Amino acid sequence: MADGNVEEAFRTSNEPEKNRVDLEIEDEDDENYHPIEQVRLTVPPTDDPSLPALTFRTWFLGLLSCVLLSFLNQFFGYRQNNISISAVAAQIITLAMGNFMARVLPEKKFTVPVTKWKFSLNPGPFNLKEHVLITIFANCGASGVYALSIVTIVKAFYHRQLHPFAAWLLAQTTQMLGYGWAGIFRQVLVDSPYMWWPENMIATYGPKGGLSRLQFFLIVFVSSFAYYIIPAYFFPSISAISVLCLIWKDSIFPQQLGSGLHGMGIGSFSLDWSAVVSFIGNPISTPAFAIVNVLVGFFLVMYVMTPLTYYNNVYSAKKFPIFSPHTFDQNGQTYNISRVLNSESFDLNMAGYEGYSKLYLSVLFAFTYGLGFASLAATITHVGLYHGKTIWSLWSKAKRNLHGKQDVHTRIMKKNYETVPNWWFYAILVLVFCLSLYAIEGFNRQLQLPWWGLVMACGMALFFTLPVGIIQATTNQQIGLNIITEMVIGYVYPGRPLANVAFKTYGYISMTQALSFISDFKLGHYMKIPPKSMFLVQLVGTLVASSVYFSTAWWLLTTVEHICDKTKLPLGSPWTCPGDEVFYNASIIWGVIGPMRMFTSKGVYGNLNWWFLAGGLAPIPAYLLGRKYPDKKWIRLINVPLILGATMSMPPARAVNYIMWGVVGIYFNMYLFRVHKKWWARNAYVLAAALNAGIAFLAVLLYFTLQSYDVAGPDWWGLDNDDHCPLASCPTAPGVVVEGCPVF
Repeated sequence: MADGNVEEAFRTSNEPEKNRVDLEIEDEDDENYHPIEQVRLTVPPTDDPSLPALTFRTWFLGLLSCVLLSFLNQFFGYRQNNISISAVAAQIITLAMGNFMARVLPEKKFTVPVTKWKFSLNPGPFNLKEHVLITIFANCGASGVYALSIVTIVKAFYHRQLHPFAAWLLAQTTQMLGYGWAGIFRQVLVDSPYMWWPENMIATYGPKGGLSRLQFFLIVFVSSFAYYIIPAYFFPSISAISVLCLIWKDSIFPQQLGSGLHGMGIGSFSLDWSAVVSFIGNPISTPAFAIVNVLVGFFLVMYVMTPLTYYNNVYSAKKFPIFSPHTFDQNGQTYNISRVLNSESFDLNMAGYEGYSKLYLSVLFAFTYGLGFASLAATITHVGLYHGKTIWSLWSKAKRNLHGKQDVHTRIMKKNYETVPNWWFYAILVLVFCLSLYAIEGFNRQLQLPWWGLVMACGMALFFTLPVGIIQATTNQQIGLNIITEMVIGYVYPGRPLANVAFKTYGYISMTQALSFISDFKLGHYMKIPPKSMFLVQLVGTLVASSVYFSTAWWLLTTVEHICDKTKLPLGSPWTCPGDEVFYNASIIWGVIGPMRMFTSKGVYGNLNWWFLAGGLAPIPAYLLGRKYPDKKWIRLINVPLILGATMSMPPARAVNYIMWGVVGIYFNMYLFRVHKKWWARNAYVLAAALNAGIAFLAVLLYFTLQSYDVAGPDWWGLDNDDHCPLASCPTAPGVVVEGCPVF
């Protein structure tokens, strides 16, 4: 999920019909009563409270998974093709490790000094509750820390000082604020059986066939590990091969068409798995209907809208590259941000701005914002049309049921375990809010956001957590606040880049963190995990993960010379920070220049606001067609928000990423899923996790053994971490002079 432009405004994991809810139940007096059919079919209405949960094995394997995933994911976050190692890899490996520890560890009980507390290294067979808690630890490590993009742009792009303790506080508080909102809305979003969180149905199945799955994982892991040395060290150019550029080496037009990194990607491909999963997500775990919708959106934007607007010079498009994450001035040159920023106060210099130039974007980058506006509005309309009745019905029943009859899972949990006291959540909320105030008001106000900005951001997060949570708990779709938050603070407090991104992070991420915590609590509810154990694991996992993410980021930012600066990095260096580069440019667009001077008549892109209206209306035709032709299944699979939001990851994602993502996704989820369904069900997710893990471990090994000592691969044509399409980034407007490009 990219920031900088706009993040994914919603997400969906299941096909539409999988999210439909059957409320017609048998007798409510039945002891196994639950109002949602999917939950009745998936979650066992049983519990064994004697099973230990917070054991030595849980802590050891859970913290190990959390630390490793945190380090690997942040380490890879700065690389040209950044991949994410999911908790699935930890799930598979820790199952085998837990069973091994149960066989070899001594059963003797130990007493903690100065206390009466006793524990055993081996309290019995490794059980499901331990495994669920270990997975929660792993999820904390796999989730990422959004606020570190702020730290990165301050140090690597703006080249300003940032106190390390202020940066650490920023990372911790933005991750932890969500506990407060989770505690406030826990009763409705967790205890109510009508808030059923469809995504958790996948995780409620116990692991089966663990040994053979582990063997398969290890085979793929070793193969991925061994192969990745080719694109990572010896031949980086195979990460993006653009056929047209190899044929027409001196012509701009074919390179614009063929470049997979800087153009439309016609005929481009990759032999690097990291290019497949970078930025867009793992295609193997994406449903087929979603892949098709995304590819339709990508085709319309990349091969219809972009050439039509670029070659008709809309927004003076020919002055700039056809596709670029950078910002430009009216003469087609890279925007000189130092001319419009006060060096001392680090805010907009109006005299400098008025004497220089309005801000311009490449046409595809500009459309990404318009599509972001449209996708947000379309998501709201789509949810209302397709899920409105269900949401209203479930919400009405949830309100009536708050103090009424309990479903079987709530009844078991209330009977067998102590609930988490509300004051635990409220205490964390007060403490973290005070630390957040210190982070923004202390340290000479390095983050620029005033105290009232933090209060407003928290108010927005608090206001939206319940309605967005209800939508996600019933339809599996989450509406993002990123566009709204950066737009609000951009109008209210313009000209300050760090204030904008800090406000967005406190307002948007604290809500998503809250919903993540609540979702995990619901999973623990279904799996009968003691609530206090779940709370403690989430709390410790979040603190540890945030600290490891921060430490890894700070270490790389202070030790990798010229990190994120492609003009100064050595040939073949992977440390190009594509995601953070887009985040940096977003801080200029929304923070320095601001929406008033970008998306109104004062700027270049004022008419993009009409895309809000267009997006709001766009789902209606598909909905009406579905109602008129209910027997046409393909119409029901049209997801307009997915189509509109398909290219919201561009940049930093490029055409070659989408092309390879689509090819792999169609092969696995349309061909293999139909022809070899048993193999797919058993091995698909394991394969995806093992491929990512092999790449990550080889990359770390390469860094510590060779790259950190400046031992580069062989100096040859293939060492360039690019697709050899230098002319694809050239302007085509007459008179624009750019180094390395012909002048028309």
